[in-house]
Amino acid sequence: MSSGPNLRDRALSYLARREHSRLELEKKLIPYAPTAEELSLMLDSLEHCGFLSAKRVVEQVVHIRRNRFGSHRIVYELRQKGIDEELILAVLPHLNKTELEVATTVWQKKFGIVPVNRTERAKQIRFLVGRGFATEIITQVLDSQKE
Repeated sequence: MSSGPNLRDRALSYLARREHSRLELEKKLIPYAPTAEELSLMLDSLEHCGFLSAKRVVEQVVHIRRNRFGSHRIVYELRQKGIDEELILAVLPHLNKTELEVATTVWQKKFGIVPVNRTERAKQIRFLVGRGFATEIITQVLDSQKE
C-alpha cells in the first residue's frame, strides 16, 4: 500500500510547475526517497529523458530575472541552484552585454532623479548593489544621469 505518489510522479509534479535544477529537485525529494541511490538513479533517468535540464533552468532564470537584477545576482542564484560553471560562463557574455541598459532601467524605475547629496547617492548605490549590479556599472549609471 502506497501512502502517496511515487518518487517519479512527485518529481514530475514539481517539474510540471517550473524548471528545477538537479540539486533543487534532489533536496525536495530526499525525504520521500527510500535510498539515496534510488533517488540518484531516478534523477539520472529524468535527465536522460529530457525532463530535467540544467540548460532550461539557466534560460528560465535569466529570462525571469534579467529585467530586475544584475549579472552578479543572477550568477549567484544559478550557483545556488547547483548549475554547472560551464553553463553559467556561457550565459555571462549575454548578461554583461545588456547590464548597463538594465541597470539604467532599474534605476529609472526606482529613483529617476539624480542624487543631490552623498547620503542619497549612497542609498542609490546600495540599492543597485543589492540588485546585483557591478560597481563600475552603477558608477556609469549615476554619472550618465548628471549630464
